[in-house]
Amino acid sequence: MGQEKMIDRVKAKAREIKRNIFVLYLAYKHPRVPWYAKLIALCVAAYAFSPIDLIPDFIPISWVS
Repeated sequence: MGQEKMIDRVKAKAREIKRNIFVLYLAYKHPRVPWYAKLIALCVAAYAFSPIDLIPDFIPISWVS
């Protein structure tokens, strides 16, 4: 039962990501969108697909003496 819920959540998240990518594409292609907004959309897409993590994730470290 829990496995099915997790799969449904992953599928919903994948649909949301696909929709957001499509919105970025439409905004990039629209002629009335300013160039700087297109640049930001391009940077967001490049960062999302980049294998390099420019902003490192927080890793909690426990100091045990």
